[in-house]
Parts: sequence; structure tokens; C-alpha cells
Amino acid sequence: MKLSKSLPSYILSISKNLFIVLFVYAAMSKFFDFHTFQVQLGQSPIFTAFADVVSWSIPLTELIIASLFLVPKYVPLAFYASFSLMTMFTVYIILILNFSDFIPCSCGGVLENLSWTDHIIFNSAFIVIAILGIYAYNAQNQVKSETL
Repeated sequence: MKLSKSLPSYILSISKNLFIVLFVYAAMSKFFDFHTFQVQLGQSPIFTAFADVVSWSIPLTELIIASLFLVPKYVPLAFYASFSLMTMFTVYIILILNFSDFIPCSCGGVLENLSWTDHIIFNSAFIVIAILGIYAYNAQNQVKSETL
């Protein structure tokens, strides 16, 4: 019985930490090789006109979301933002794969070594993790309110 009550807290903790690591790593790898990231975004048929703005906004958004996970009252917002961002990244990949002849990869670090199918699977896994995090947060708060 105690395990079922603590399961949401384990899921919540693991989900939060996975997103913090993912977003900090992704943002830092983009900033460490910023020129390449900016050039690759400029080659994208979707972001060509907005490459300067988008090249700054993506890693900054990733860092902001990672920071939100550190403030307890903003954890739900962080999960919804993570879900949204990962969904947008996945939709972008699908659009590029289906409607573009040139497919630049503007991911940083080890993620740029993934195939496009692997990218979609990776992103989808994190979309599921965000959903699990939202449910775990709600379940944990429901248990807390019932014990009061």
C-alpha cells in the first residue's frame, strides 16, 4: 500500500530530473557550438527568415523550463511546457521529413547522431514522460490533500 502512495513521487522525481538533464544538456550543447546551430537553423526551410531569433530562443527556453522544475509551484507549468516543446520539435521533424528536400539537423551533442526515426522515438518518449509527470504531480497532490 505504501508503495502505491510513493509511486507518483518516484515518477515525478525521475521525470523532473530527466527533463532537467535533457534541457540543460541540449541548451549547453547549442550554446557551445552556437554558430553551427545558427547556420543549421538558417538552412531550415521553416526557420530561414527567423534563424537569429529562434537560435537564441530555443536554448533559452530549454534553460527556463529546466529552471521551472526547480521551483515546486512551477513544476506543473514545467511539465506542460516540456510537453509542448517536445511536441513542437516532433512536429517540426515530421514536417521537414515530409515536405523538404534538405533536412538540416540543428540538435546538439550526441542527439545529432540519431537517425530521424530515432529522433521521433526519442521525442515521443519524452512526450510520454511529460504526460506521466503531469499525472504523477496530480496524483501526489491528490494524496496530500486527502491526508490533510
